[in-house]
Amino acid sequence: MRVHSFPPMVREGAAVLVLGSMPGRASIAANQYYGNPRNHMWGVLYGLFGLEPDEAYEDRLAFAASHGIAMWDVIESCEREGSLDANIRAEVPNDLPGLIAEFPGIRCLIFNGTKSHDTFMKYFKTHPALAELTKLKLPSTSPIPTKTMRSTADRIEAWRALLPYLR
Repeated sequence: MRVHSFPPMVREGAAVLVLGSMPGRASIAANQYYGNPRNHMWGVLYGLFGLEPDEAYEDRLAFAASHGIAMWDVIESCEREGSLDANIRAEVPNDLPGLIAEFPGIRCLIFNGTKSHDTFMKYFKTHPALAELTKLKLPSTSPIPTKTMRSTADRIEAWRALLPYLR
């Protein structure tokens, strides 16, 4: 089954672009970035400021934008059964150089996990339009725990690395 990413969530003044790989089933069904209620993303972003996430999705997007955070995915479309990144096949990348050209204030790319980082490196590692950007590979906000990332609190600590790049 071929799935497609969402349009970029980016506004003027964006300084950081958080890049996922491809939205999972729950996010696609909800038509929301990080729409799986078990995903840690919103808890992490708000937690960086000592806050609890807003309930309304539009308020969450506004919160991210107010801090200069944009969101997109490295992959525009792919074949995938289920939601696991390991099942992604035949991916087609999004036009990241085009987005950066349109929003030149973005100065840092945050990779939400290994798959987004590895896919970026596969398609854009030497792209001149992206060469000067800071690139940070951070632990995935996926609800699947790892040896070092068990909770939202663990992820908040790791994601503090993006704070110097925010407005």
